[in-house]
Amino acid sequence: MKDWAAWHAAYDDPSSFLNVRLGKVRQHLAEAIGAAPAGPVRLVSLCAGQGRDVLGVLPGHPRRDDVHAVLVESDPRNAEAARRAAAEAGLRQVEVREADAAAVAGFADALPADVLLLCGIFGNISDEDIGFTVEAAPAMCRPGGTVIWTRHRRPPDLTPQIRAWFAASGFDELAFDTLDTDGLMSVGANRLRRAATAGLPDRPLFTF
Repeated sequence: MKDWAAWHAAYDDPSSFLNVRLGKVRQHLAEAIGAAPAGPVRLVSLCAGQGRDVLGVLPGHPRRDDVHAVLVESDPRNAEAARRAAAEAGLRQVEVREADAAAVAGFADALPADVLLLCGIFGNISDEDIGFTVEAAPAMCRPGGTVIWTRHRRPPDLTPQIRAWFAASGFDELAFDTLDTDGLMSVGANRLRRAATAGLPDRPLFTF
Protein backbone atom coordinates (compact mmCIF):
# COMPACT_ATOMS: atom_id res chain seq x y z
CA MET A 1 0.00 0.00 0.00
CA LYS A 2 1.32 3.44 -0.92
CA ASP A 3 2.37 5.76 1.90
CA TRP A 4 0.25 8.78 1.01
CA ALA A 5 1.82 10.96 3.70
CA ALA A 6 5.38 10.35 2.46
CA TRP A 7 4.15 10.82 -1.12
CA HIS A 8 3.60 14.52 -0.36
CA ALA A 9 7.35 15.12 -0.03
CA ALA A 10 7.58 15.45 -3.82
CA TYR A 11 5.58 18.67 -3.62
CA ASP A 12 8.64 20.30 -2.06
CA ASP A 13 10.87 19.36 -5.01
CA PRO A 14 10.68 22.12 -7.66
CA SER A 15 11.65 19.61 -10.37
CA SER A 16 8.86 17.14 -9.60
CA PHE A 17 5.71 16.90 -11.68
CA LEU A 18 3.66 17.22 -8.49
CA ASN A 19 5.20 20.61 -7.76
CA VAL A 20 4.51 21.79 -11.32
CA ARG A 21 0.96 20.44 -11.20
CA LEU A 22 0.32 22.10 -7.85
CA GLY A 23 1.24 25.50 -9.25
CA LYS A 24 -1.23 25.16 -12.09
CA VAL A 25 -4.00 23.87 -9.81
CA ARG A 26 -3.46 26.82 -7.48
CA GLN A 27 -3.71 29.21 -10.43
CA HIS A 28 -7.07 27.81 -11.52
CA LEU A 29 -8.30 27.65 -7.93
CA ALA A 30 -7.52 31.32 -7.33
CA GLU A 31 -9.32 32.22 -10.55
CA ALA A 32 -12.36 30.07 -9.69
CA ILE A 33 -12.73 31.65 -6.25
CA GLY A 34 -12.41 35.11 -7.77
CA ALA A 35 -15.05 34.32 -10.40
CA ALA A 36 -17.64 33.02 -7.92
CA PRO A 37 -20.69 35.24 -7.33
CA ALA A 38 -20.54 37.77 -4.52
CA GLY A 39 -21.22 36.31 -1.10
CA PRO A 40 -20.25 33.00 0.50
CA VAL A 41 -18.20 30.60 -1.61
CA ARG A 42 -18.48 26.87 -1.03
CA LEU A 43 -15.33 24.91 -1.80
CA VAL A 44 -15.09 21.13 -1.58
CA SER A 45 -11.87 19.17 -2.16
CA LEU A 46 -12.05 15.38 -2.48
CA CYS A 47 -9.02 13.22 -1.66
CA ALA A 48 -7.59 16.49 -0.41
CA GLY A 49 -4.36 15.09 1.00
CA GLN A 50 -2.63 17.77 3.05
CA GLY A 51 -4.62 20.49 1.32
CA ARG A 52 -1.61 22.15 -0.25
CA ASP A 53 -3.65 23.52 -3.13
CA VAL A 54 -6.37 25.15 -1.01
CA LEU A 55 -4.06 26.17 1.83
CA GLY A 56 -1.60 27.62 -0.66
CA VAL A 57 -4.24 29.93 -2.16
CA LEU A 58 -6.63 31.05 0.57
CA PRO A 59 -4.27 32.95 2.92
CA GLY A 60 -3.47 35.63 0.36
CA HIS A 61 -6.66 35.58 -1.68
CA PRO A 62 -8.81 38.76 -1.64
CA ARG A 63 -11.91 36.63 -1.00
CA ARG A 64 -10.45 34.38 1.67
CA ASP A 65 -13.12 35.38 4.17
CA ASP A 66 -15.91 34.48 1.73
CA VAL A 67 -14.73 30.88 1.39
CA HIS A 68 -15.91 27.96 3.48
CA ALA A 69 -13.82 24.96 2.49
CA VAL A 70 -14.42 21.31 3.26
CA LEU A 71 -11.40 19.09 2.67
CA VAL A 72 -12.18 15.36 2.61
CA GLU A 73 -9.22 13.06 3.25
CA SER A 74 -9.10 9.47 4.52
CA ASP A 75 -5.44 9.31 5.62
CA PRO A 76 -5.32 10.48 9.26
CA ARG A 77 -1.75 11.81 8.95
CA ASN A 78 -2.60 13.92 5.93
CA ALA A 79 -5.83 15.13 7.52
CA GLU A 80 -3.96 16.20 10.65
CA ALA A 81 -1.30 17.97 8.58
CA ALA A 82 -4.04 19.88 6.74
CA ARG A 83 -5.75 20.86 10.00
CA ARG A 84 -2.47 22.06 11.45
CA ALA A 85 -1.61 24.12 8.36
CA ALA A 86 -5.09 25.67 8.29
CA ALA A 87 -4.85 26.62 11.96
CA GLU A 88 -1.38 28.11 11.50
CA ALA A 89 -2.72 30.23 8.63
CA GLY A 90 -5.68 31.40 10.71
CA LEU A 91 -8.15 29.78 8.34
CA ARG A 92 -10.95 28.90 10.71
CA GLN A 93 -13.32 28.49 7.78
CA VAL A 94 -11.38 25.46 6.50
CA GLU A 95 -12.87 22.20 7.76
CA VAL A 96 -10.92 18.97 7.31
CA ARG A 97 -12.99 15.80 7.43
CA GLU A 98 -11.22 12.47 7.89
CA ALA A 99 -13.54 10.44 5.70
CA ASP A 100 -13.87 8.46 2.48
CA ALA A 101 -14.19 10.98 -0.36
CA ALA A 102 -16.03 8.40 -2.47
CA ALA A 103 -19.01 8.50 -0.09
CA VAL A 104 -21.02 11.60 -1.01
CA ALA A 105 -23.09 11.39 2.16
CA GLY A 106 -20.00 12.40 4.12
CA PHE A 107 -19.90 15.86 2.56
CA ALA A 108 -23.38 16.32 1.07
CA ASP A 109 -24.10 19.10 3.57
CA ALA A 110 -21.33 21.18 1.93
CA LEU A 111 -22.93 20.91 -1.50
CA PRO A 112 -23.64 22.32 -4.02
CA ALA A 113 -20.10 23.63 -4.38
CA ASP A 114 -18.97 26.77 -6.13
CA VAL A 115 -15.58 25.11 -6.54
CA LEU A 116 -15.05 21.33 -6.60
CA LEU A 117 -11.51 19.91 -6.59
CA LEU A 118 -11.01 16.44 -8.07
CA CYS A 119 -7.21 16.49 -8.09
CA GLY A 120 -5.04 13.41 -7.76
CA ILE A 121 -8.04 11.12 -8.24
CA PHE A 122 -8.44 10.26 -11.91
CA GLY A 123 -5.00 8.66 -12.16
CA ASN A 124 -5.83 6.23 -9.36
CA ILE A 125 -9.29 4.91 -10.24
CA SER A 126 -10.83 2.91 -13.07
CA ASP A 127 -12.02 4.47 -16.32
CA GLU A 128 -15.56 3.50 -15.39
CA ASP A 129 -15.30 5.24 -12.03
CA ILE A 130 -13.90 8.37 -13.69
CA GLY A 131 -16.89 8.47 -16.02
CA PHE A 132 -19.30 7.98 -13.13
CA THR A 133 -17.65 10.71 -11.06
CA VAL A 134 -17.82 13.17 -13.96
CA GLU A 135 -21.49 12.32 -14.52
CA ALA A 136 -22.15 12.92 -10.81
CA ALA A 137 -20.28 16.24 -10.77
CA PRO A 138 -23.26 18.40 -11.88
CA ALA A 139 -25.22 17.31 -8.80
CA MET A 140 -22.24 18.32 -6.63
CA CYS A 141 -21.94 21.82 -8.12
CA ARG A 142 -24.16 24.84 -8.38
CA PRO A 143 -24.78 26.18 -11.92
CA GLY A 144 -21.73 28.27 -12.77
CA GLY A 145 -19.57 26.26 -10.38
CA THR A 146 -16.06 25.22 -11.37
CA VAL A 147 -14.51 21.75 -11.28
CA ILE A 148 -10.70 21.47 -11.30
CA TRP A 149 -9.26 18.04 -12.08
CA THR A 150 -5.97 16.35 -12.95
CA ARG A 151 -4.91 13.31 -14.93
CA HIS A 152 -1.73 12.00 -16.55
CA ARG A 153 -1.58 11.58 -20.34
CA ARG A 154 0.38 8.36 -20.51
CA PRO A 155 -0.82 5.97 -23.23
CA PRO A 156 -3.57 5.17 -23.62
CA ASP A 157 -4.38 8.84 -22.99
CA LEU A 158 -7.83 9.07 -21.40
CA THR A 159 -7.96 12.86 -21.20
CA PRO A 160 -9.84 13.33 -24.50
CA GLN A 161 -12.56 11.05 -23.18
CA ILE A 162 -12.64 12.81 -19.80
CA ARG A 163 -13.04 16.16 -21.52
CA ALA A 164 -15.87 14.70 -23.62
CA TRP A 165 -17.56 13.35 -20.49
CA PHE A 166 -17.45 16.78 -18.89
CA ALA A 167 -18.96 18.36 -22.02
CA ALA A 168 -21.73 15.75 -22.14
CA SER A 169 -22.45 16.36 -18.46
CA GLY A 170 -23.11 20.05 -19.01
CA PHE A 171 -19.71 21.63 -18.41
CA ASP A 172 -17.92 24.21 -20.53
CA GLU A 173 -14.15 23.87 -20.67
CA LEU A 174 -12.32 26.83 -19.17
CA ALA A 175 -8.83 25.39 -19.54
CA PHE A 176 -6.93 22.22 -20.32
CA ASP A 177 -3.25 22.57 -19.53
CA THR A 178 -0.72 20.01 -20.69
CA LEU A 179 2.34 20.24 -18.49
CA ASP A 180 5.82 19.43 -19.74
CA THR A 181 6.72 16.88 -17.10
CA ASP A 182 7.85 13.27 -17.09
CA GLY A 183 4.39 12.30 -15.92
CA LEU A 184 2.74 13.92 -18.96
CA MET A 185 0.47 15.66 -16.49
CA SER A 186 -2.61 17.70 -17.34
CA VAL A 187 -4.89 20.01 -15.37
CA GLY A 188 -8.45 20.76 -16.44
CA ALA A 189 -10.96 23.39 -15.34
CA ASN A 190 -14.62 23.21 -16.32
CA ARG A 191 -17.64 25.36 -15.49
CA LEU A 192 -21.16 23.96 -15.10
CA ARG A 193 -23.47 25.72 -17.53
CA ARG A 194 -26.79 24.22 -16.46
CA ALA A 195 -28.55 22.88 -13.42
CA ALA A 196 -28.15 19.20 -12.64
CA THR A 197 -30.83 16.87 -13.98
CA ALA A 198 -30.12 14.12 -11.43
CA GLY A 199 -29.64 14.01 -7.69
CA LEU A 200 -26.59 13.01 -5.72
CA PRO A 201 -25.55 9.39 -6.28
CA ASP A 202 -26.37 6.83 -3.61
CA ARG A 203 -23.38 4.62 -4.45
CA PRO A 204 -19.67 5.35 -4.00
CA LEU A 205 -18.16 7.61 -6.62
CA PHE A 206 -15.10 5.42 -7.03
CA THR A 207 -12.78 2.85 -5.51
CA PHE A 208 -9.38 4.38 -4.85
